[in-house]
Amino acid sequence: MISLKEAKSIVQKRISILGVRKMDIEYLEGMTLRENIIATFPSPRFDNSAMDGFAVRAIDIKNATCENPIKLKIQGISSAGIPSDMVIGPGECIQCMTGSEIPRGADSIVKVEDTSGFSDNNFVKFMTPVTKGSHIRKKGEEINKGELLIKKGTRVTANELGTIATFGYGELCVSRKPRVSVFATGNELIEPGNSLGKGQIYNSNLYLFKDLIKKAGAKIEMSEVVKDDKNSLKLFLSKALKNSDLVISSGGISMGRYDHVRDVLIELGVEEHFWKVAQKPGKPLFFGTKEKKIIFGLPGNPVSSFIGFMEWIWPVLRDIMGGKSKKTVYGILDEPFPREKKMHRFLFGEVRYRNNRLVCSSTRKIGSHMLTSALGANCILESSPGTTPLYPGDLIKVNLLPWKTIK
Repeated sequence: MISLKEAKSIVQKRISILGVRKMDIEYLEGMTLRENIIATFPSPRFDNSAMDGFAVRAIDIKNATCENPIKLKIQGISSAGIPSDMVIGPGECIQCMTGSEIPRGADSIVKVEDTSGFSDNNFVKFMTPVTKGSHIRKKGEEINKGELLIKKGTRVTANELGTIATFGYGELCVSRKPRVSVFATGNELIEPGNSLGKGQIYNSNLYLFKDLIKKAGAKIEMSEVVKDDKNSLKLFLSKALKNSDLVISSGGISMGRYDHVRDVLIELGVEEHFWKVAQKPGKPLFFGTKEKKIIFGLPGNPVSSFIGFMEWIWPVLRDIMGGKSKKTVYGILDEPFPREKKMHRFLFGEVRYRNNRLVCSSTRKIGSHMLTSALGANCILESSPGTTPLYPGDLIKVNLLPWKTIK
């Protein structure tokens, strides 16, 4: 059995980043960028109107009131995509629509609501003065040309996709999605929706894993419940190792009489790097490689599987896609946290803001079979070994579940 720190170091030394591919913007969502996104032009590209109204010289209407409106001659219209090439002189204005380029000579926009309105007349009345520069979006006030927009390693969501499209990128370099094969072992496992027989339990881990794999941005290559016999395991794993970048097992990795996964993996040429880690839950943890293929064997207990995926497999999927590492976050406990004398301890928990501080508490259901401990959790709390519990007021490391938020 090795320490968690040593195990993490072994994993990092044996993973490599996947290849790069060009992908059309239509399919970028969920992909990991492998190039920086740079502003190809300033934004806005030109001074433009923030309102529907009239482009004017502020000095021409400085004395305008509702009682004594000032009339200006309309010289034309400037609309989005069809700018006016006219120059505004004293006593003149141009109708200007939202997003349209500011005509030369104008220094302000007056909202249509503060005028006699749009019409086919040659003149328009202004009921109020305007401050020079009003309602004008200045060239480059958001972004200058050449500025970094999105860093390499960012996962593309709607936030990034809109900016990518705004600056005209039709295709980008991204990581290939990892191909992941996942399986659960156990003769006792049956599918949800069927009636349970004596000694049977429902297959839950496979559904959990498949959802987590998709959330992590990977592609499911194979997914099966495999019987607890070497021939069935060998058949599945032979295909999985051939067709996948990463293989994950749930169950069959401990020391039970029918736990054959480890033996079969080694028979198939997988190099074992460790098998047990000083952590709770999830001490039986297999990590191996075959060429550049990555193999993780997780325990079958559902909490061990869930936490094991988030603490070991999620970071590996992120890293092989060239993603950015998350920052370490600590919260303040408001309830005791049980520690283990020799084991790194993980528990589901809840973190929240209170008086501008991150405050957290762990679940009170601490059994590795108690998957309902994840209900309502938005994080995993972790602590290094210790002979006494952590107490309210102590700091603890917080791993926010990526799809959850802090309230």
